Parts: sequence; C-alpha cells; structure tokens
Amino acid sequence: MRRPGLVLLVLLCASLVQPRDLPSTRVPIAFRLREEYTPRSVPQPSDDARDLAQATFDRSTAAGDRPPSNVLIVQATPTVVHRPQDQVAFQRARLRSLRSHESEAVDWQPVSLLAPDVTDRHTLSQLARMAGNAYQLPGRPNWYDIDPAWNTSFPFGWEGKADGFRGHVFTSPDNSTVVLSIKGTTLQGPTSKKDKFNDNLLFSCCCARVDVTWVFRQVCDCYAKNWRCDSTCLTDALVQDSLFYTVGVGLVRDLTALYPNATMWLVGHSLGGALASLLGTTFGLPAVAFEAPGERMAAQRLHLPLPHMPEPAPAPAGSTPAHARAPVTHVFHNADPIPQGACAGVGSPCAQAGYALETRCHLGRSVVYDTVGQLGWRVDVRKHVIKEVITHVIEADVEWVGDDGVAREVPEARVEEDCIDCFKWEFGDFKDDDRDHPGDK
Repeated sequence: MRRPGLVLLVLLCASLVQPRDLPSTRVPIAFRLREEYTPRSVPQPSDDARDLAQATFDRSTAAGDRPPSNVLIVQATPTVVHRPQDQVAFQRARLRSLRSHESEAVDWQPVSLLAPDVTDRHTLSQLARMAGNAYQLPGRPNWYDIDPAWNTSFPFGWEGKADGFRGHVFTSPDNSTVVLSIKGTTLQGPTSKKDKFNDNLLFSCCCARVDVTWVFRQVCDCYAKNWRCDSTCLTDALVQDSLFYTVGVGLVRDLTALYPNATMWLVGHSLGGALASLLGTTFGLPAVAFEAPGERMAAQRLHLPLPHMPEPAPAPAGSTPAHARAPVTHVFHNADPIPQGACAGVGSPCAQAGYALETRCHLGRSVVYDTVGQLGWRVDVRKHVIKEVITHVIEADVEWVGDDGVAREVPEARVEEDCIDCFKWEFGDFKDDDRDHPGDK
C-alpha cells in the first residue's frame, strides 16, 4: 500500500515533545487533526465513496451533535502496558509460529504511559467520534464536527481508487499523543469487498462456512467435513498481503518512526475496532474498540504472542490471564448482536448479507452497556451503527447500574471470563483429501 501522505507529514514534525514523568492523576489532552494536504491536493470524494453513510456497518450523522468547539479535550490516565522489548524479535517469533509451528520466547517489558481514561464519558464519546470519522473525509455531511480546524486532515488509504485499509490520524497540538483511527466495514463502496473478506476470515469459525449453501462464499478451503477445520490451512490463509492486519503493522511502524517520542492510541468501530485491538496488542499500544466482533480467536490464528509476565508456578487463583493483559478496552452494548457473536447462523441478517461473524471472545477488558435491561432495547443488528453507541449510549443521560448495584456514567471494564469460541468445531491438522473444496457435491 502506498503512503504518500506520510512523506509529506515529515515536514510538519520538526519538533517533538521529549519524554516526561507521568502525573499521578488523570490529565486533559487537546486533540486536533494534523493538517497535511494543501487545498490543491485534498483528495476529492468519488461517486463510489458516496455510499459510506449506508446501512448496518456504517457510521451515520448523529442527531443532536454538539456545536463544534475550538479544541477537543479528552482525559488521559497513567497506566502500565506490556510491550515487546524488540518488535523485530516479536514478528520473528510470530512468523516462526505461523509458518513452522515452532515456538520462540518473546521478552515483555512493562511500560508506563498515558492511556485514554475509559471511565470518563466525554473521553469515550470523543474517541467514538474519531472512530466514526474514519468512515469519511472531512467536510462531508456525515463527518462529526468536533473541531472546525479539521476541514483538512491526514487521511490514509483514500488516495486514488484505494480499496483497502483506511482511516485518519489525529494528533495533539504538541505532537505528544497520536490517535490512529481505523475504518470498519462498509456494505457498499470501494472497500466493501476487502472489508467482507477480512471480516469472514478473521471472525468466522472456519472460512465463513455457514452451511452447504455457502460453498461458493467461503474465504478459504479449510473445511474438513463433520465440523472439523484444518488449522494449518487457516494459518496459510492468513499469510497474505490483502489481510488488513498486515497493512496496519506497516502503518503503525511508519507512524512510530514519524513520532518516536509520542504516545500512540488506536481506535476503531466494528472491523476497525478489532484491527485496532490486534495492532495495539502487537505493539503494546492502548486501543479502544467500539462494537467490535470477538478478536481473541483471530489473535490466536495470527499467532500473536500475548503478554506473559513471570508468575509463581502454579499460578495463584485469580491471576490475570494473558489475553486480559492486552492493552485493549472494548466498548459495546448488549442490544448489538455482532460483538456478542449472536448475529450468526443461516437465518441471521449477517449471514443473509454474506457475513459469518461468529466469534464473541475479546482481548483486554470490556465495557458493556446494558441497553436491553435499562433502556428496553431489543437485540437488533441495526443497533450496531456507530451513531447508536455515540448518541444513544455513551452520550445518553443515563447512569448505568452494574452488577454491584453501583451507578456509573460508564460501566466498569471487566475481563471476559469462561468465554469459548466455536465450541462445536474441532480444529487440527487434517489431510488435504479430507477437506471439502468449493464446488464439491
């Protein structure tokens, strides 16, 4: 993927903030979109991009948007993330496991940094708006107006007829904090074909095989009959340039080189949120994902080493599992079937649209809003749009009562325990002759 905008951005990064001691309490951070393109080089939206406000997976204009402000303030809080000591060694270990099924130790180090304060309602709403804006170019009707200065931007993946990984990069005025916002799935448009491919490869149990009628919709050839799936075949299917995760790794490396002293956060909605989580786990960067499908199985299939810090053997009761150490916060509500893996099966709206979104287990911790119990919502895939989570959930004037009976403006983030994906399936190494091939009767 070409990234011409990154070259231009170098000219704007003459001075960067040096590392500093972390405060003991949360601090405000002001964000704006980094101006990059001159008026003559701002990409003009094509006819193919005019469908970005459509249907289930897209963001759409939020009713009652607040008047634009001159500056966007979010709250940050000191935290510790686990980061690979050597990113080259991390990727070497991952690829060795992916291609040769051989393990290699990865050294992790605790790193203190400022992360988004996910207990603050306004902070979550602003990050969700950034995630929503990843679907659109500035100045379009569906852009969330937060700062008037965002009429010019640093977009990526929008040039020409780019049909893949795209979104926006936000920075604080002093370049000390960078937010990478990743676009999710659009049902129609230039990225829709690759969006669906990534969805079905990452979040289905076995190559998006729902039933025999899906034989021509599968994204790989790994079904081994009788609810069995060839793990080696799945691994091979994930080693390809069209996978958005691979593109994202390259982009995060580029941004890290451009902002070597900055703290980077990742955000996204739906598929974009899952990618933000996977990339955040890869690089040890805080990520906030909105309404994302369960990506824990995708992390396993990508052979991502998860943070593992030394603990006494045997591990004490209540110790933190490795998947919970991922620096990720998932934010979703329980009327959306997609992050719960409930929009699945032959008769589901997702399957009817050609999506097999079957996984439900997430990395990190999850903030789950009880919109079914407290707002009386019915489970409906139409509640998946980013508009719903912004205006009717996060920004709603509601105190969310948790299992402990305490009312909070944001529900408590918790680790998902005893979560199992694809329990009906058997995964292993099966002979090629045992696998069904597209077109077999």
